[in-house]
Amino acid sequence: MKYRVVLTGAGCLTPIGNNLEETWNAVLKGKSGTARVTQVDANHFSSKVAAEVKNFDPTKYLSTKQIKKSDRFVQFAVAGAKMAIKDAELDFKKEDPYLCGVLIGSGIGGLHTIEEQHKILLEKGPGRVSPFLIPMLIVNMAPGQVAIELGLKGPNNCVATACATGSHAIGDAFKIIQRGEAQIMLAGGTEACITPLGFGGFDAMKALSTHNDHPEKASRPFDKTRNGFVMGEGCGVVVLEELEHALKRNAKIYCEIAGYGMTSDATHMTAPDPEGKGAARCMINTLQDAQIKPEEVNYINAHGTSTPLNDKVETIAIKQVFTEPVAKRLMVSSTKSMTGHLLGAAGGVEAIFTALAIKHEIAPPTINYEHPDPVCDLDYVPNEPRRAKIKVALSDSLGFGGHNAALCLKRFEG
Repeated sequence: MKYRVVLTGAGCLTPIGNNLEETWNAVLKGKSGTARVTQVDANHFSSKVAAEVKNFDPTKYLSTKQIKKSDRFVQFAVAGAKMAIKDAELDFKKEDPYLCGVLIGSGIGGLHTIEEQHKILLEKGPGRVSPFLIPMLIVNMAPGQVAIELGLKGPNNCVATACATGSHAIGDAFKIIQRGEAQIMLAGGTEACITPLGFGGFDAMKALSTHNDHPEKASRPFDKTRNGFVMGEGCGVVVLEELEHALKRNAKIYCEIAGYGMTSDATHMTAPDPEGKGAARCMINTLQDAQIKPEEVNYINAHGTSTPLNDKVETIAIKQVFTEPVAKRLMVSSTKSMTGHLLGAAGGVEAIFTALAIKHEIAPPTINYEHPDPVCDLDYVPNEPRRAKIKVALSDSLGFGGHNAALCLKRFEG
């Protein structure tokens, strides 16, 4: 037996808002979260812009003692999780803790801690290295700390698949509930690695946008003048719930999680398969899992990083799955045009955007779309959100290492 799974809560921290409402309102206004980077001295880098979370106050979510013992990416995860359960109106005191789990991933983990403690090691010696170094930096401390904070004793795991992390985490959590191993899962991604080393590494790869003169226009997915992604940070966490459990407590339901797929390009460390076969197969697998036909899909929240190759390949992949004339009438947008690329958190935040698009019947825009590219010839919902009936949608994520993940979300219909 496969149990049905619904999304009943969401929480996020993004460069365009410190909660769900702020972030979604910013999306509908087409607001850019990109500005000149502040966490890094960018004078010696080619890129000088980033999409940073602004004015985050961890004391709203963690004690001062816990803040001192946790990296920024973990603080984000706890904040996102607590916002999600508040949105879902969940009271875990009424739940069996062994049927409530956490699956939150991060692409990179505690890079702030690594850099700070390495500096201490070199300048002051090994005796001054923090005893909390390891638990602060390891990626699995995000779901670990969330479980500790909330007393959740069910399935607990961590995904680390680069930019596909958040989508894999939600998909894996969906399958856990579908198999009957949990009734509630907190799932998503978190990332906070805008540091000299993290920023410098992506800059050295020539992966970052160098549209420095107008930071708010630096992230321009599918636009002909795109030249790199904007490094971002934040988190996106959802509450997934077994349908009957949600109905019994009269929970509000954003949408149903209908399908999940994943593949590997097995092609290159950082570049996607130039023919888009891995990404296309991933979407096909997802639709088959959901028992949804391609022509039933109304909207795709694309990975859309704003790099020349990624956007081209993703367009090719979409056209392999959704052949003419279906591909041309699909709405496809990249919300990274507004949030920047949140790396391991991207899939979590974008799944939330996809759920809200279904619930509110409005497709988010791709802002900064000014110069059409002949190799990117789909309907990218340019610059303005669009009112539309959205019954079925996909959220795609493509990660370094060739990791592909896709989620199929659909309107809940009893």
